[in-house]
Amino acid sequence: MPTSAPWPVFFVNLSSYSQKLKTKGTKKTKVNIVTLGCSKNLVDSEVLLTQLRGNGIDVTHESKKDDANVVVINTCGFIDNAKQESVDTILRYVDAKQEGLVEKVYVTGCLSQRYSQDLEKEIPDVDAWFGTRDLSRLLKQLNANYKHELVGERILTNPSHFAYLKISEGCDRPCSFCAIPLMRGKHISRPIEELVLEAKNLAKNGTKELLLIAQDSTYYGLDIYKKRNLAELLKNLSDVNGIEWIRLHYAFPTGFPVDVLDVMAERPTICNYLDIPLQHGSTEMLKLMRRGTTREKTEELVNTIREKVPGIAIRTTLIAGHPGETEERFDEMMQFVERMRFDRLGVFPYSHEENTHSHSFEDDVPAETKQERVDALMELQQGISLELNQAKVGKTFKVLIDRKEGGNFIGRTEFDSPEVDNEVLINAKGNYLRMGDFVQAKVKQATEFDLLAEVV
Repeated sequence: MPTSAPWPVFFVNLSSYSQKLKTKGTKKTKVNIVTLGCSKNLVDSEVLLTQLRGNGIDVTHESKKDDANVVVINTCGFIDNAKQESVDTILRYVDAKQEGLVEKVYVTGCLSQRYSQDLEKEIPDVDAWFGTRDLSRLLKQLNANYKHELVGERILTNPSHFAYLKISEGCDRPCSFCAIPLMRGKHISRPIEELVLEAKNLAKNGTKELLLIAQDSTYYGLDIYKKRNLAELLKNLSDVNGIEWIRLHYAFPTGFPVDVLDVMAERPTICNYLDIPLQHGSTEMLKLMRRGTTREKTEELVNTIREKVPGIAIRTTLIAGHPGETEERFDEMMQFVERMRFDRLGVFPYSHEENTHSHSFEDDVPAETKQERVDALMELQQGISLELNQAKVGKTFKVLIDRKEGGNFIGRTEFDSPEVDNEVLINAKGNYLRMGDFVQAKVKQATEFDLLAEVV
């Protein structure tokens, strides 16, 4: 393969991929959907899965049997590591196709949306490339029709007691470091009626927890209702029978609709939980990042959130090593985290993304320094998390059971989202709990990221 492509080259030699996929000889078309990246991608894959089954097509999601003759890879193009994983996955299935083990390989999602022209030249054995809004075209390629009667229906790929509910697509924010608008386009809200219908259908099939997701959930409604309408959406969703928890993710801090907090405080089904990516704790860095706010305004917002919803768990994400981040500005972020004492925190090393505003700056923080700063922030958060968790010892919480693992049932409180947050471990000995059950559990011990509890 050429190495002089006009975009970052992530590819490796196909011959290094030799895993055999046992699909040769399959007569009837069977589709395997492989999903990479975030929960928003997962929802897209579930919609595709639902549409294909509605057309009578045999389809699975991430089949362990590797017996499908058609593979659809839903890619992520967010940061370097995610792009590399997507490319590696494409190459694995292209290798299988070259060996006659797979007949067709189709690629969709963010990486395909962003780099399809370059990818077509680099990996010509992929049969077709699709963007993030090409569902109808992809279905046609798979000999299926888009069925409007399936809007609001979704086959879940995760345990049915929780489901991601994507309330909008795309993003209108100008953040300097972010390539999502290049891949997902402009913000488009889904109507409240459509979302309520989907919530009702999910509830009928056993879903008890809705995790609201979007590129920017607080922008919801501005395009179709001409106002920020997230509070109204939350009210309508909280009225759906069978839904016991509603969890809000990816709230943008600038222009945050404070009426959302009033609804959260009033409605017991809305978790006292907020995922609000803040990205930095230095005013100068926030300006470089084009976030439209300052550290002072950010702290004021966090304090307002905690005043209006006492006991709320706030999750945030930060970026370490953005261009212009001096030691002094990084220290400001460390002090910010120490003051704010977030309940949950994730940190990403800055990724220098082409065609973003930040790409016009010199990527002046070395990779090892970025990682050192990530590690320093997470070490600080580890201590904060331990202190906050130890304060829960002796208290009783409502816990949703997600799975059984080893000798423990694993669950979550309302303060924790699946896969990214803390978990509650309950000894399975002497307990009979089912996945999707709510139980009352008393915390006996606490570690940095887990609570050990017993059923009351």
